[in-house]
Amino acid sequence: MFQTMSRVYISTVGCLKNEEDSERVAGLLSAGGHEIVFSPEEAEVLVVNTCAFIEDAQRESIDELLSLAEYREDGKKLIAMGCLTQLYADELAESLPEVDAILGVNEHAAIADVVNGIEGRSVLTDGVPGIAMTERYALTPRHSATLKIAEGCSNSCTYCIIPKIRGPYRSAPKEALVAEAEKLASEGCKELVVIAQDTSLYGIDIYGRLCLPELLRELCAVEGIEWIRLLYCYDERVTDELIEAMASEPKILHYIDMPIQHISGAVLGRMGRASSPGGIRDTLARLHTAMPDITVRSSLITGFPGETEEEFEELCEFVGEGLIARVGIFTFSPVAGTPAAAMDDQVQAGTSEARRAELMEIARGNSLAANEAFVGSIMDVIVDEPEAEAENGIWLGRTKKDAPEVDGAVIFSVPAGSAERDLSGHIIKVRIDDAMDYDLVGVMIEQ
Repeated sequence: MFQTMSRVYISTVGCLKNEEDSERVAGLLSAGGHEIVFSPEEAEVLVVNTCAFIEDAQRESIDELLSLAEYREDGKKLIAMGCLTQLYADELAESLPEVDAILGVNEHAAIADVVNGIEGRSVLTDGVPGIAMTERYALTPRHSATLKIAEGCSNSCTYCIIPKIRGPYRSAPKEALVAEAEKLASEGCKELVVIAQDTSLYGIDIYGRLCLPELLRELCAVEGIEWIRLLYCYDERVTDELIEAMASEPKILHYIDMPIQHISGAVLGRMGRASSPGGIRDTLARLHTAMPDITVRSSLITGFPGETEEEFEELCEFVGEGLIARVGIFTFSPVAGTPAAAMDDQVQAGTSEARRAELMEIARGNSLAANEAFVGSIMDVIVDEPEAEAENGIWLGRTKKDAPEVDGAVIFSVPAGSAERDLSGHIIKVRIDDAMDYDLVGVMIEQ
């Protein structure tokens, strides 16, 4: 049996959406009287929020569970939860006896009971609840925070297991989201990162129409929020209304994450995407016309089943055009239970990786060229690094063109006499003096 009140450490594998889930789990535990700690050595209960999106994430989740399981010799208890447990609860229960309890993605409300020892290995629920807007406990510095506006996914991408794990798309009411943004602002949030599995679909299920532009305008009215960043928007739903909101509202950054995955029409068809090469190019053209300084980030997949050398070259040529400034490139990962995993003409892993490396080299050149254009300019930078981690007056931050965790950083020094200031969480001015492949180097301008 677990102690009634415990010190709990939470480890998160996967994306920003998972990190927000972990904060809601931490909030439930804190409200139940448990103490959240930030190292496994301090904890009595260890929680791993797992990911199952691609094979590498599944492997990382298992590795993290096995790593933390070593602490069980000290009497600590281990809980697995999240996407991987939703898919493979029985298999994990059989293969990982080190795990004391297993929860799925829809069982956050049960976490306090599990930690209290009322339940053992939980039986996964069959129902699909609405998006949970429970209290959050900050696990990262609060100057930048996510706002998950919907749960689940109703798309039919052949490579993706998320709809099976998290159920159909469910939007949160605008009122609840604005209230949460206000609370985050009161806690010091300056950058609001708006996310969902498909952010651009927001509102279709509860309002009967695409409502992301309306929501964004309401979020812009929240006092204290200075930057609003959009991630995970599908190109076919980037409407003129959304672009107009981005272009006209000063708080909405000229930045958008648009995961297109490929540019070949044949590959997009096999992927089950609603996108088309012409549609993708049209969306990019509209974005760049409305906001010439727009930064577009995307994710791409090499080695999708059936991808020919010609289709890959088409992708290389597209990336070489430089319309996408930030890009994450992944080799195809066959996930059991998805149509793509059973497709014929699977591309050899070595070929997929070689293609990824070639594409990354093109993207690296684009990134360096874009960064070199910023040398000599003065840019707004949000400081991410806590004061305690700053060394010799060197700090880390991000520009408006860089999302947390996935994009580059600004490495900057401060003028003499300013080194003792606590800059973390502040938005400052930095003069850019040098450029690297992905990062910028500069010095803070006194304000």
